[in-house]
Amino acid sequence: MAQRPFVQVDVFADRPGAGNPLAVVLDATGLDDAAMQAIARWTRLPETTFVFPPTQPGASYGIRMFSPKREVPFAGHPSVGTAHVVLEAGLARPDADGLLLQEGIAGLLPLRVEEVEGARRIAIRTPRASLVEVADARGSRLLEALDWLPPGELPPALMDGGRRWWVAEASDEASLRNARPDWEAIAGLARSTESMGVLAFARCHGSDYQVAARAFVGGAGMFEDAASGAANATLAAWLARRDALPGRDGRYRVSQGREVGYDARLDMYVDAEGEVWSGGQVTSVVRGSIDWR
Repeated sequence: MAQRPFVQVDVFADRPGAGNPLAVVLDATGLDDAAMQAIARWTRLPETTFVFPPTQPGASYGIRMFSPKREVPFAGHPSVGTAHVVLEAGLARPDADGLLLQEGIAGLLPLRVEEVEGARRIAIRTPRASLVEVADARGSRLLEALDWLPPGELPPALMDGGRRWWVAEASDEASLRNARPDWEAIAGLARSTESMGVLAFARCHGSDYQVAARAFVGGAGMFEDAASGAANATLAAWLARRDALPGRDGRYRVSQGREVGYDARLDMYVDAEGEVWSGGQVTSVVRGSIDWR
């Protein structure tokens, strides 16, 4: 098969251009690893996903995720965006409880599909995040790496939710949004702790969101992520651990991406079992086919 359905969407966004872009190749049967990596490199988007028929009982569909450089075991925005595309294409439907079941490298992960005020919202239950390290208030490599960020109440912590992220609270929203990161320090911290980098956040009041976040990726080609479901899931796990969740009933909304030209909204939820759900709206922008011979 040369031509395959191809969709590009904006994730965590109610309109084109506000969220994190994602490319989805439907019916990826027959594509080998090299071809999928080549397509992901060609799209030049944060991730490209490939949809396959499920192989495990109960799974709605299979998925593989690739950044332009490597395969990704799990990420939030590709999971949520792919579910939207699969539903839009009629390849799967939620069960009686409103759930889809995604089959991927990270295992079988449920996604909840809801209609809220006439808009579809999709959230994935993320892999459980564990605490790796809490920064020492007396001075540590992390605190030295965060001289550019006025600290908030909680100490910085390293969380592992499949990918490791340092989560660091800023004193207030204005300080966070105006911060100029020390990229060399972030890159050094990411290398020394085998982490993605730093998710800086601040509590917010009087807006349609309760948290503002900025995700600084410290690997090769250092950049600020427009919207990261997985990074925000590690933050939610840290806040729940410290009994510091904002919002009500374990639910809160995150604003991310303004500093890099976007305006994403992520809906976070920590349920009664301590599971973290990360989601939001998705907007389809491009529909067509990809001819990859």
